[in-house]
Amino acid sequence: MSNMFMICTLLFSALAILAPLEILAAHWQPLAEGYYWKSCPSAEQIVWKAVSAAVRKDPTIPAGLIRLYFHDCFVRGCDASVLLKTTSSKNPTELEDFANRGLRGLDLIDSIKAKVEAVCPGIVSCADIIAFAARDSTYKAGGIYYSIPSGRRDGTVSIESEVSALPPPFLDVPPMLQFFTNKSMSVKEMTALSGAHSIGFAQCRLVSPRLYNFNKTHPQDPTLDPKFASFLKKKCPQNATNSVNLDSVTPNHLDNQYYKNLKRNMGVLTSDQVLANHPMTAKIVKKYIAYPEIWIQDFADAMVHLGSLDVLTGKKGQIRKKCGFVNH
Repeated sequence: MSNMFMICTLLFSALAILAPLEILAAHWQPLAEGYYWKSCPSAEQIVWKAVSAAVRKDPTIPAGLIRLYFHDCFVRGCDASVLLKTTSSKNPTELEDFANRGLRGLDLIDSIKAKVEAVCPGIVSCADIIAFAARDSTYKAGGIYYSIPSGRRDGTVSIESEVSALPPPFLDVPPMLQFFTNKSMSVKEMTALSGAHSIGFAQCRLVSPRLYNFNKTHPQDPTLDPKFASFLKKKCPQNATNSVNLDSVTPNHLDNQYYKNLKRNMGVLTSDQVLANHPMTAKIVKKYIAYPEIWIQDFADAMVHLGSLDVLTGKKGQIRKKCGFVNH
């Protein structure tokens, strides 16, 4: 009788342990490559065709899609919260923050989502579409390919004030690195991902302080190459509202030219130029100049890691029908 009691007790204890594990598994699952191969086999092809068509019309769109991916994943993780539109003036979403007002590619993501929904309703998340679009943009702009695991679900919360998790463009290396370590990302990953600034634009309002009112001693940032500073002043006169290429040498090609520019003191943003001058990152910059294949691999690895930040899987979140609005 006592043996039977012990067996029943052990069995009950085992079930008690397994039950929470089953609940946990239902709410969280690892991302996986080829996640949609059975449930929506055409999903990634739809994204690829749409991105390819967009690049043919506008070769600058890859920069916008990669930036969109970064802005999404750095706030609340990769859950497409950056796409949610404000429906109440009392609860502004991430899109309302100044850092996100210039985001590009939102209409393209909405268009891709509509095409995917037409063939696989309620299957593919907006978060995964952003990740696929960023991956395909990396290939279209730089011939850099990486596999991106998928299975993310979409979040239901987007808060404007949380955009403060994004690193601003005027920081030195140590404070900038803190933003990345907050996301469990390394100094190497920070430096590699900064190479995305080989393409895209910077608003002149972010560049002007380095050109006209750097500090009390130097109106112009002394770390700027003088000829390049003159070039920037022509592109960005005082109080200008336009933008300037982040890499004026190969503006639409994702490559290690960005790091070569930094070595020549031709970084457009403060957060770019400091990478070449700070002891924590200077050696990494030199390595990426000398060995572009190392930067390519580090960039690809960092993009995959970025896509794993705080993801929602299993039964968490939802698969939004429209990327700009939560399902009701």
